[in-house]
Amino acid sequence: MQVENQYVELPILREKQVVLAIKREDLIHPLISGNKFRKLKYNILKAQESGHTKIVTFGGAFSNHIAATSAAAKIANLEAIGVIRGEELVNTWRENPTLKRAHENGMRFKFVSREIYRQRSEPEFLISLQNEFGDFYPIPEGGTNDLAIKGCEEILHPLDTEFDFICVCVGTGGTMTGLINVSGNNQQVLGFPVLKGDFLSTEIKKLSGKKNWSLNQKYHFGGYAKINEELVHFINRFKQQTGIPLDPVYTGKMMYGLLDMVRNDNFAPGTRILAIHTGGLQGIFGMNLVLRNKNLPLLDI
Repeated sequence: MQVENQYVELPILREKQVVLAIKREDLIHPLISGNKFRKLKYNILKAQESGHTKIVTFGGAFSNHIAATSAAAKIANLEAIGVIRGEELVNTWRENPTLKRAHENGMRFKFVSREIYRQRSEPEFLISLQNEFGDFYPIPEGGTNDLAIKGCEEILHPLDTEFDFICVCVGTGGTMTGLINVSGNNQQVLGFPVLKGDFLSTEIKKLSGKKNWSLNQKYHFGGYAKINEELVHFINRFKQQTGIPLDPVYTGKMMYGLLDMVRNDNFAPGTRILAIHTGGLQGIFGMNLVLRNKNLPLLDI
């Protein structure tokens, strides 16, 4: 599936003589957008081919992965179970737009404490889930596995070799690894992690042997799903200027960081940049609940 690149015209780009295009992966599918479509594509096929009728996966309260998996499972006529981080949500999940929509798609939930959630990859915990739910096809948090990386390798197309940099936001590293694997030797893949910590470099090195990539860890805004008034204003202003919506957890932080790097002359004049819009716009609704509770400005919808 080929997605068109949308070129962005902003004063700072003209001033610095940098070309920026955005690959609108968010427009792939109305319910399974961006990298979640790519990550789930071959996993859903594998679940069906192996005769599974049930999927179990993992995520937080406003997880794009949970939302996308519930929709993909419904389309594929598979039962979906989401192991959700935060046992306090057991009585309030209906007020959460992500979980409410996932439930409407047929997903069942198991709410666990954060301590138990940290055991999600442990064999003993997976066995306990199998004892509770029966045989299932497991998909890890964020969807990253070998099949997900295979799907993400399909994001880039031959015409994209004209770009010097491929930029992407990074959660678990699967999408970036797919891009690295199919990038040209003349290209650099630049990732913008949304989590604090240096562990992603180690993970990506395990998944890809190529060296033409780097991570810029300056723009996580305090960590996963952390946001402040400055980022809200940036996302709203970017949408007003370009017509392109950004989500506050992933693409908003990447685009903020990327334009800040342009402003600070981190790219030579004439550089051509392709930024990957990984979707996740459903998260705006949940984030606005958080912002409203903190008396902060809201994201435009």
